Amino acid sequence: MNKSILVIEDSPTQALSLQALLEANGLHVTVAYTGADGLTLARNLLPEAVVLDIQLPDMDGFQVCQQLKNWPETAELPVIMLTQHDEHTAVVQGLQLGALEYIPKDAFANSVLVGTLSQMGLITGPAVLPQFDDEWTWV
Repeated sequence: MNKSILVIEDSPTQALSLQALLEANGLHVTVAYTGADGLTLARNLLPEAVVLDIQLPDMDGFQVCQQLKNWPETAELPVIMLTQHDEHTAVVQGLQLGALEYIPKDAFANSVLVGTLSQMGLITGPAVLPQFDDEWTWV
């Protein structure tokens, strides 16, 4: 049975890209486009991990992470923040709220995400990474 990952990402383009990447690595992916939907899905599905953006339309990812860590049923869910915000204070805040990893969206983000999930034992076998040309950047 495939391990399940919840992606909370408001950009449909980035959500689809993450979904394709994670599914290529044998994971079952559910996507939420708002923090509120992500919280509901996390409680209902109890995925093996949550990949969380900070910029969401209804609340920020820090609030989502904090709520996940406050609920007994989701407190132990590993949260991986994957975001444009790479300022030191944002990284520290995310980790202090209980995020397992904080990954800036840059040229190495996919590799770091797949590596993190592999280290967690959620991806087994050889990692699959998309091939991008030198012009590829996060939207």
